[in-house]
Amino acid sequence: MSTGGDHIKISIHDQQLRALLDQLEARLKNPHLLMRKIAGILMDEVEENFATEGKNNGAKWESLSKKTIKQREAKGYWPGKILQQRGELAATVTSKSDASRAIVGSNKRYAAIHQLGGKAGRGRKVEIPARDYLSPSTGGINQVKRAVVNFIEGR
Repeated sequence: MSTGGDHIKISIHDQQLRALLDQLEARLKNPHLLMRKIAGILMDEVEENFATEGKNNGAKWESLSKKTIKQREAKGYWPGKILQQRGELAATVTSKSDASRAIVGSNKRYAAIHQLGGKAGRGRKVEIPARDYLSPSTGGINQVKRAVVNFIEGR
């Protein structure tokens, strides 16, 4: 530290800190592994949502209507799980990641109506309740946070 009149100058020479910052910068330039890890966590969360019918993310899915249950019984699909008459929706959920994002979703044309809810069927006369199967639970969000911290810390 030196003083020169009314000025104070402080210099810190910390090679370890500089090295850590350089390592962090290098990791942040290629976050693909982090995004892949996050995509895996999100897939696990989706699978748990299907297994627990929404209890995993705290939003227990609305029960099937009596009419839907009767239709399923007639086809031999009841008793069963909500959104899993034949398991096609759950089977088509995939994950994808790149250097800037982690994505989970389905290419089934009816996937969005089950996630978001809305009118469906002939003449859009049937009201489908939203059954959020894509959102992670609080525990899943915490896993993502831990993955980010571990990535930043180089673990």
